[in-house]
Amino acid sequence: MPYTILDSLPGEFSGPPLWDWHADAAWTYQVTSVGEREDQVQWLADRVRAGVVGRIGDRWTYDLRVPQTRVIDRELDHDAGGEPSVSAAAVIVSYVQRFTITVTSA
Repeated sequence: MPYTILDSLPGEFSGPPLWDWHADAAWTYQVTSVGEREDQVQWLADRVRAGVVGRIGDRWTYDLRVPQTRVIDRELDHDAGGEPSVSAAAVIVSYVQRFTITVTSA
């Protein structure tokens, strides 16, 4: 404890078929940080945010490698806004973030 859970959410596709070399695709992922205290989940959420959408100057802090594609955008779609959710028994605290990753053919 603490830990994170990564879930792939259903994707929506529009435009040309995915086999077309001009097609772009976007996938949304939910990261749930789980811990026993609020400071633990906020610390994890900060690390996840920095790892996925963090920047140094005009470049991403970390490369995301997706075979046969090039990542063209990363977006933080939802952030718990510093307000973790506490279970009814007050023994588990969670913090939800959703990120969308957009790729194009390499």
